[in-house]
Formats: sequence, structure tokens, C-alpha cells
Amino acid sequence: MQILVLDTIHGGMEIGKAYQNAGHSVDIVDVYHGTTPDLVSAAKTKTYDLVISPVHLDPDHPLRSQWRVPVITHHEAVRQVLAENLPRPFIEITGARGKTTTAHALAHLLFGKGVLHTSTGTYSYPAKTLLWKKSITPASILPAARYANAMPGWLVAEESLGVTGAGDLAIITSSEDYRFAGGRKCAVRAKIASAAHAKRILVADRIFCNYEQVVHIEDVARCNGMECTVGVDGMKFILKNPLFLLPPYRMPLMLAAAAAMLLHVNPTPLNHFTALPGRMSVSHEKDLIVVDNANSGTNVATTLCASRYARHCAGITDITLVIGQAEGDGAVCEGFTPDQIAFAIEKIVPRHVIWVGKLPEYGTDAYRSVDGRIDAVCTTLEEGKETALKKTDKGSIVLSVKTWR
Repeated sequence: MQILVLDTIHGGMEIGKAYQNAGHSVDIVDVYHGTTPDLVSAAKTKTYDLVISPVHLDPDHPLRSQWRVPVITHHEAVRQVLAENLPRPFIEITGARGKTTTAHALAHLLFGKGVLHTSTGTYSYPAKTLLWKKSITPASILPAARYANAMPGWLVAEESLGVTGAGDLAIITSSEDYRFAGGRKCAVRAKIASAAHAKRILVADRIFCNYEQVVHIEDVARCNGMECTVGVDGMKFILKNPLFLLPPYRMPLMLAAAAAMLLHVNPTPLNHFTALPGRMSVSHEKDLIVVDNANSGTNVATTLCASRYARHCAGITDITLVIGQAEGDGAVCEGFTPDQIAFAIEKIVPRHVIWVGKLPEYGTDAYRSVDGRIDAVCTTLEEGKETALKKTDKGSIVLSVKTWR
């Protein structure tokens, strides 16, 4: 086949090479940064049998709509490339919120050898050895699957904007929605559609998904304080962990428990699961409580939760808030906008504010709302934390910077 692969920067090169290795003729072009102008010009004059396009590309992009041939997503292409050469079990996790925590919690429960692929890195289990750090585009599944197959072992993989559907179980962690692909697509609908081929699907609450193989978390799990009761396929467990009290952990831990039971794995080791770095983990520095909430999913809700948690742990209300969006790596699929950051500051009323990243434009409502409240402006999370430690003499520090970690 003559195949055109669009988008070289979100895994297109890996996908294109996989099809070339299978004997196809493949052109791979950049549709975002303009780094392959000659290839783009040549592609416009050719005829193709298949176009492989990232799910986030505008459907009206000329190179996507020019030919009357099948167009599949990168997710679907990876499912084709994997074919039957799959790790077992293979669990895929997507969603606007809670992907990484769900993935780590589920890996905590699985036995034997395996690979955990997340935005924090790709790890070999049970030693938790860091193998590499890659994006969570669907193409990054390919090297993770190869490594897991070589063990052989299981694979738990976090993916952005959907799943390949090749796995034994697909998990959608959040009903939080947003528009993408030039405003033409709805994120939740795209994620549900991508899971259609999965053997079983597990979804968080408030997600309307009517596939026959779907399990809705509200039908199998409920929490009461630190306790969570989960009943799946005739089995029932009562779990107890203080993290169930924290909204950013409650749903991911419920999903991990239910997923384990769908895989016939005992979920009770979750009783000893601890907070992940950057996801409400608590440390003590200079007699101060430091709550680390700096990750790619940081938003207003998690910032408010982290601040309540910090005040509870410290026993006093004094907080230094390190907040913002790291320039160059914090945008991910949806940003932490200046007006959202300003709203969080207004709600928390911290003693000190360390702003990380670019300040709001002068004269905007966001600028006026934080004018006079900011004690320092820093470029990176590390610089912000160091500044906060110097300025804080009591209470707590909350790190709430949206950034890849």
C-alpha cells in the first residue's frame, strides 16, 4: 500500500517506520511545524491508499481531506501494527484527569514482570527501573509493548486523547471534557469511540458509554470516608486508605481496584498505596509541610484540594502558594490559564504567592486580580520551590505548577 502518515512530532515517525518494516511504501510529513516542506509538496501530487492522521488534527486539513481513501487515527494505526503481538494483560488508560495515578495504582497490584508506561516515565516492574521517558502519544505504546513482550510481562499504558483498543481493558478516568482539533471534536466522545474495540471498558462516573462490554464505576464501587467497597464479577472487597479522602485520588484508586478485579487480581494491596510525587505527596523541609501538586494535570480543583490538605497537615492556615504554568512544557492538552490561576489565588488567600511562568498581560482582568499579591516570579518549578523555602517561616508550601514531570 501507499500510505501517508501525518504529524512527525507526535509519533508519526515511529508509526511510519512500523508500516515500512511491514513492506508498505510510506511518506511521513510534518503538519504542525513546517519542517518537511518538500515532502508536503510532493505528497500533494501523489495518490495514496491510506492516510494516518493524529486524532487532534483539524478534519479539514488539506492533507487529511484531499483523497477519497480511508483515514485512520494514530491510535487505530498502532492497533493495526500491534495486531496479535500483544503483552498479556494489556491495559490502556486515558482521560483528562487521573490517568497517571490510576496507572501507578494498577501497576502496584499486578504480579510478576511488566512495564508501566506513563507521563512520568516508562518503568520495568517489579524493580520499578526507569527505562526511558517518552510522550504518551499512541506511538509510544510500540516500544513499551516490545519490551513487555520480551520479558514476557504485562503492560499498563497511559495514552492521550484515547486508546488503541488493542488491550484487554480500556479505562477512561474522567468525564472532564474540552474541544480540540480546531474546536471540531469533543474529547470525551473521541475517547469513548477509541475504546470500541477493547475487550472490556471501565469508565469513571458521569461518562455515558453504552457499549456492551462497559463497566461503570458507580455500579461497582462506592466510598465512605477512608473506606471503599468494590464488587465486581461476584467478588467483593472493602479497602481502607486515607487517600480515599482526597478527591484527586478517590476515583483513580476506585478505578484501579475495579480494574484489578476485572483482571481477577486481589486489590487489597491498595491499602498500602502511597501518594505519588507531584500528586499530593507530602514532605517536610525546614519544619514546613510541603504538598507537591505540580504535574501535567494541575488545575484549579487540584490546587484548592492541595491547599486544604496542606492546612490540615500543618495545623495552621499560613500557606505559600507556588503556582503557574511552566513555559514550554506545561500546556499539554489543556492549559492552566492566568484567569484560572488568579481564581485559585483568590479562593486560597495564601500568605505568599510565587508565580511560575509568564505573568498575565498588563491591564487584563487576570493581571488586576493578582496585582500586588505576587511576592516573586520564577521560570521553573525548581526555582519556585527554592524561593518559597526562603520566604516561608511557618505553615506549609503548596507546589501547584502545571508541568510535565
